Amino acid sequence: MRICGVELKGAEAIICLLDYERGAFSVANCRQRQLSVSQPAATEAIRGFQFTFNKLIEDYNIEQIVILERMQKGKFAGSAASFKFEAALQLLDLPVSLLNSTQIKELIKRNPLDVSIDDLGLKKFQQGAFNVAYAEQNRIIYQSDSAE
Repeated sequence: MRICGVELKGAEAIICLLDYERGAFSVANCRQRQLSVSQPAATEAIRGFQFTFNKLIEDYNIEQIVILERMQKGKFAGSAASFKFEAALQLLDLPVSLLNSTQIKELIKRNPLDVSIDDLGLKKFQQGAFNVAYAEQNRIIYQSDSAE
């Protein structure tokens, strides 16, 4: 299964593609590591973002999107643009889920990763997107294990 992990920050979406096949994880190469929008208040910019992301889904055969959930209130609340991007992704014809930081930590704790981000060929800024994708893959694996 190929999952696209997304971390929304300001007016950009940082992405990481993660595959899980035959009991092994692998980071898939992708032509883009982040998608930026210069005018997030404009309707056409949001439509362009959605179109670009949809094209990425088609080109890389992504089966699910998982987004790092942002707080809605308080000091660390997400920006208005990031919530627009989230809505644009949720309207795509694909399963989209949200995981918060606590859920991510718990899921990664079950199956800790022994490899650094650099060893995986990712940039430091992709850490959040990778973590959310890895946590979602673990959630799917352990959920199916407990169902048997």
